[in-house]
Amino acid sequence: MIKPSQILRLLHINRVLVKNNLDEIIFAAHLLRPFRFMYYIAPWNWVKRKRAPHGERIRHSLEELGPIFVKFGQILSTRRDLLPDDIAIELAKLQDNVPAFPGQLAVDIIEKAYNKKLADCFDDFDITPLASASIAQVHTATLKENGQKIVIKVLRPGIEKIIRRDLDVLYLIAGLAEKYWQDGKRLRPIEIIDEFSKVIFDELDLVKEAANATQLRRNFETSGLLYVPEIYWPYAKRNVLVMERIHGTPIGEIEKLKKLDIDMKVLAEQGVEIFYTQVFTHNFFHADMHPGNIFVSNEGQYIAVDFGIVGTLTTDDQRYLAENLLAFFNRDYQRVAQLHLESGWVPSNTRADEFESAIRAVCEPNFNQPLKDISFGQVLLRLFQTARRFNMEVQPQLVLLQKTLLNIEGLGRQLYPDLDLWTTAKPFLENWMKTQIGPQAFIKRMQTNIPIWSEKLPELPVLMHSFLRKGVDGNLEVNYKSDQLEQLRRDINKNSMRTNTAIGAAAFIIGAAITLVLDIKSPAILFGIPASTWFLGGIGSLLLLVSLTKK
Repeated sequence: MIKPSQILRLLHINRVLVKNNLDEIIFAAHLLRPFRFMYYIAPWNWVKRKRAPHGERIRHSLEELGPIFVKFGQILSTRRDLLPDDIAIELAKLQDNVPAFPGQLAVDIIEKAYNKKLADCFDDFDITPLASASIAQVHTATLKENGQKIVIKVLRPGIEKIIRRDLDVLYLIAGLAEKYWQDGKRLRPIEIIDEFSKVIFDELDLVKEAANATQLRRNFETSGLLYVPEIYWPYAKRNVLVMERIHGTPIGEIEKLKKLDIDMKVLAEQGVEIFYTQVFTHNFFHADMHPGNIFVSNEGQYIAVDFGIVGTLTTDDQRYLAENLLAFFNRDYQRVAQLHLESGWVPSNTRADEFESAIRAVCEPNFNQPLKDISFGQVLLRLFQTARRFNMEVQPQLVLLQKTLLNIEGLGRQLYPDLDLWTTAKPFLENWMKTQIGPQAFIKRMQTNIPIWSEKLPELPVLMHSFLRKGVDGNLEVNYKSDQLEQLRRDINKNSMRTNTAIGAAAFIIGAAITLVLDIKSPAILFGIPASTWFLGGIGSLLLLVSLTKK
């Protein structure tokens, strides 16, 4: 049932689409398809108009529809396996350029969160926000207890209600698209909204962001590659976050970085190194590393902010990524196909030779260009697109990884166009494979398992003696539980009950028939009912009762 609020929101969306010359999207809707002729007879369509590219018009529409649609477009841009390239590229340009809410309102939120006056916690609070985004805005201040310069991140008031309202509308649109759009089943719009809702609700909890930042800071504590601001945990609340204030140059301001005499080649290589360190060494990566979230210190060190979205990979995912990239550069397409099949992401009945041939057609053209021009992100993207033709299920954690890899590669080549990604990545891939498969991996697993073995080893003789004694005495039992066997047992019991019920019912009917014959020949009356009826009727009822209660 569509709510009145959803109808009003849909009307507003339609108005914005018409304003941005996206009338065809409206009339493509199933309910309005009979009126599609109106699109062609509308006076503004009689003459050819100069329009911006399709993707650009969609981007402008999302920006006008508000912060939630902007955020949705940003996340949708990561699903390049589902979108045309021109639209994906435009959606990737979406930035959280959102008007700030009143600073006094931020003060009220902070005081309510801490249940004390702002002046009791902070000095020099700047009521004018330093930055404003779709989910939160940031104010500068000083910690009263030690004079540390800080920033205070405050969630937008009522943002959760706005998000839920717009999510309801997005689910409604996705449901209609899946039902009536010819590509709806293949592109699975409802699942895309599900992914979006998980990400955006995680960003609404600033305590989670604080935990992510703390973990990332700990991972790079002894490294000079990346600096992560300190989180002040006593002030961490679900809607308020306090962290160290950092100073640096936004990484997108390349001319300013050059004026600071920063080596752009080294900076680009370090960016790629940071990514692979997070993925293969720490298995915990910042999954929102777009230029707005990365700064560079005057000394050339990377500084990261905004930790609402992070990613992790299982060991199998890491192995999949490393072996795929290594196999790709060795042109071992058979191995690439085997990895997809072994992972279970491609159905086991897929013909390996057909899949290998499809992968070769995707990957081989890359080797007609220099290694420095090959994009790992694009390779992964094309592999995923090819695998989808063979019914591969998209893995959300790999989508995050692919998005981050594309961001890092784009950023690296923007800083230094001749960046050779393979030279930077190869040592990480090879070292990781050695630690997972070679002698180092064996020694590492031994070191991990020895404490567990040392704890269990004293119990082993007793357990072996107990096992052997039961075998000698004939008391050894093997308990095996199977869902299929359990279901079979229930079906047999059910059929047995039906059989017993039928037997009981038949006994009752036969007894009644015999009783009728006996009563005719030799009636004996008890309480007005023939005695034979009492006797045989009782037996039949008893059999029926037993059959119904038997398991």
